[in-house]
Amino acid sequence: MINDDLRSRVEEVIRTRVAPTMDLDGTSIEVLDVDQGCARVRLNGACAGCPATVMTIIMGMEHELRQHIPEIEYLEAAP
Repeated sequence: MINDDLRSRVEEVIRTRVAPTMDLDGTSIEVLDVDQGCARVRLNGACAGCPATVMTIIMGMEHELRQHIPEIEYLEAAP
């Protein structure tokens, strides 16, 4: 399926380009869903509860995903 392939690509970019930095402070990223240009993720760990940190992380992660996967239009953080 197209969404399965897109989700795999999102997970790969997060695993290889984003997660190594996030792991340094104990934050992990879980991909919940990828559909119609939106990737939904959940942050777990140290940064999960801080609104400013979440926004910074999401903006950076969204930028990284857009660079590598043009089909991703935006990133959404789920609680």
